[in-house]
Amino acid sequence: MSFDVSADAYMRFMGQYSEPLARQFADLPGIRPGNRVLDVGCGPGALTAELVSRAAAVSAVEPSASFAAAVRTRLPEVDVRQCAAEQLPFPDDTFDSAMAQLVVHFMADPVLGLREMARVTRPGGMACACVWDHAGARGPLAAFWSAVRELDPEADDESGLAGVREGHLASLFTQAGFGGIQVTTLTVRVHHPSFEQWWEPFTLGVGPAGAYVASLPPDRRSALRDQCRRHLPAGPIEISATAWAAAGCA
Repeated sequence: MSFDVSADAYMRFMGQYSEPLARQFADLPGIRPGNRVLDVGCGPGALTAELVSRAAAVSAVEPSASFAAAVRTRLPEVDVRQCAAEQLPFPDDTFDSAMAQLVVHFMADPVLGLREMARVTRPGGMACACVWDHAGARGPLAAFWSAVRELDPEADDESGLAGVREGHLASLFTQAGFGGIQVTTLTVRVHHPSFEQWWEPFTLGVGPAGAYVASLPPDRRSALRDQCRRHLPAGPIEISATAWAAAGCA
């Protein structure tokens, strides 16, 4: 899945969830000041900024040119390289930790991407990843995809992506050769003042949900909006979003 959108569009859509998630996710590897940490698939930099705030020595990789450029501007002290997770441009054993927030389910080859994270992490270091629980309908887009399926039962939602169902992220870590794998969940709660403020980011073309909305003719888009409204109050709206998280030793 490519994200050929602006960094601002992504942050308006998923940033409202990924930024509070980053604060919890960054706790998993026990980062200390000066630790060398790699942010894999950094997007516009939600996790990157959190790692920098913890005085880590941060590097980042990101396949999207617009996202990589945004992180370079936002965090000039970070070494940001444009590349895919499956081909990390670093020597073996470079980092104390490697982290992938909301990325594994969009990797072309998740096991290879995780193996690359293990390769660039020093022996005894830790790699961590997290993905939304889309299969368990606990992700931030659960109400949206529920409305989609009611109107279009054949639509592809995100429940079949890698790592989004219980136990699958740990299985991917096992296949990638990690030891001492630990699994947990991370939950964030995001407040939306009104239904309109919840809905508008879906129209920005970000990710599978945005691509689906963009593919609809105006009448079907309006019908989907109305169906989503039936699932949610006029406002304020409180969304609880849960992610699976896994950590393993390289």
